[in-house]
Amino acid sequence: MQTIKFSQILSELEKNNIYINNKIDTDMHFNKLNTIKSADINDLTFFSNKKYLKDLKENKAKACLIQNQFVNYLPKNCTPIIVEDPYLCLSILTNLFNDKKKVSNGIISETSIINKKAIIHQNVQIDPFSFIEFNSEIFNNVIIGSNSRIGPNVTIHNNVQIQDNVSISNAIIMHDCIIQSGARIGGQGFGFEEKTKKKITHTGNVLIGNNCNIGSNTTIDRAVFESTKIGQYSQIDNLVQVAHNVEIGDHAIVAAQVGIAGSTKIGNFVKIGGQAGISGHLEIGNNVTIAAKSGVTKNIKNNKIVAGFPAKDIILWKKEIIKNTIR
Repeated sequence: MQTIKFSQILSELEKNNIYINNKIDTDMHFNKLNTIKSADINDLTFFSNKKYLKDLKENKAKACLIQNQFVNYLPKNCTPIIVEDPYLCLSILTNLFNDKKKVSNGIISETSIINKKAIIHQNVQIDPFSFIEFNSEIFNNVIIGSNSRIGPNVTIHNNVQIQDNVSISNAIIMHDCIIQSGARIGGQGFGFEEKTKKKITHTGNVLIGNNCNIGSNTTIDRAVFESTKIGQYSQIDNLVQVAHNVEIGDHAIVAAQVGIAGSTKIGNFVKIGGQAGISGHLEIGNNVTIAAKSGVTKNIKNNKIVAGFPAKDIILWKKEIIKNTIR
């Protein structure tokens, strides 16, 4: 069993500009990173939610990532590792404790089909029964799973992982992205002239920034002209619909079953709860939070939190819920 030393934990956190002043033996080692309830005597755990205060008092872990204000709740057997944001530290350390990162084996399957006009760079893995179509370029260390179709008109940059049964056309995928199984990127959007229902042909593309994650069975339609855009470090969950010409900023979090209608512009650091619906041609500012199942029909300014249908300021929405409940 692989063990992780505290010195490795320090190093990993420091890479992300997180520094710890605790006087802890750097040779202290841990078998796993685990929850408070499940942690054993050789595990590292974390505490980030007051809901689990009772479990914190009874936990068996060797050490705990914790804020200073909760240290006195720890049992004597558990060494505190005092940090400002335990949950952020957890997200960083999951990669250290689970280092089975998928790496390209550089093998192109004999059953895959590659168009003569496609360009394949170094150490690219293409699994069985996948198609690489014309005018597509695959850069270094990319992994393409089985039964996937890439192209036409696709550029995939370094270290991208594309899982099984994915189709990508008319798109640029930047470095270090993960495209999960069943995703559909770059297809024709839902556009037509309303009276005659005559179909509008989409000729644009999709641009996905660095370090994005696109969930299973999510669809991102190509633009009518120009680009549908997903900003860098954005996390798009499963079963999300992103329509033509939508622009989502950097560091967005979009939960499952969200639908975003065409030409809506969404800012940076936005969080959108599950099953929310956003109408087309809207402007959503930076740092906005949209609660689950909200229906957004109007523009939202920076730093707002909205809920309900039609979506409104969450404080006003809560007051209305209370008022309607006591009638």
